Formats: sequence, C-alpha cells, structure tokens
Amino acid sequence: MRVATLMTMLAAPLALAACNSGEEAAETDDMPMTESMPADDTAMMGQDAAMRTASAEGTVTAIDAEAGTITIDHGPVAAIEWPAMTMAFQADEAARGTVAVGDEVTFDFEIGDAGSRIVSISKK
Repeated sequence: MRVATLMTMLAAPLALAACNSGEEAAETDDMPMTESMPADDTAMMGQDAAMRTASAEGTVTAIDAEAGTITIDHGPVAAIEWPAMTMAFQADEAARGTVAVGDEVTFDFEIGDAGSRIVSISKK
C-alpha cells in the first residue's frame, strides 16, 4: 500500500505540471514563433522585423486596382530564401499603371510585418 501512496505522490506534481503547460500553450498560441525562423530574421525582430528589400523576376498574372496589388509569378528569391511562387504584392497606382497582365518584369520589393510591397517595377 505504501508503494501506491508513494507513486501517487510522485505522479501528482507531474500531472499538475502537464495541466499548466496546456494553459501556457493556449495563452501563447497567437504569439509569433521565432524558433523556426532563419537566424537573420530573428535578429531583426524588434526592428520592425522587416523592411528587408529584395529583387526578383517574374510574369504579371493579375493587377487588382481595388486591392492595390500586382500578382506576379516569380522565380526563387535567394536573398530571402523564397522558392518560386505566385503572390500578390502591394503596389501604388503608378506601379500598377506601368505593367500589364502577361508582362515579364524585374522588380524590387520590401517585405515586413505588413506584407510585401513593390518599390520599383519594370518590363524586361
């Protein structure tokens, strides 16, 4: 009987610790995880984690004046370790007016907490 009591006494703190860790996880679900971010990204946290610039080439697949975006099917972007993909970038009216769907372009963009924004764009 003493062994059972001892086992219960040892198991109780572990059970409570497991309960608490679940509560902590629930409280931090909306917090960004930095463990999976590349080292250069974690160093930038607190500096608007962002406004890094990069250049890419691609093909314009859509222009949405209402949303203020240009969608580009671009190649890999080595500077920020992005694979090739199709994505929408925020773009001002002037940038949207210089290209058309189907144009092959080169462009510079900024990425940060607020998303990605084309800084300059030109046809190839």
